[in-house]
Amino acid sequence: MLIVGILFFLIGLMGVGLPAIYAIIISITIYFGIRIFVARRKKMIAESVGEGICAKCGSKIENQKCPICDRKKLGNV
Repeated sequence: MLIVGILFFLIGLMGVGLPAIYAIIISITIYFGIRIFVARRKKMIAESVGEGICAKCGSKIENQKCPICDRKKLGNV
């Protein structure tokens, strides 16, 4: 889907009167910029989520256990 969007952007740049080589360079730069941005964002989300998120309370899972739900099961609340 990203490639289709970049191709349409390339056609639009050429339609405005920009020479083809400049339009191609700009489009390739935008394509790789988006790819790098998405990869960094995925890595950041994976680090913040860790092992996962609890379906009941939404807290971060640590050591295969939910700190909030497991505390409630043990009666320590």
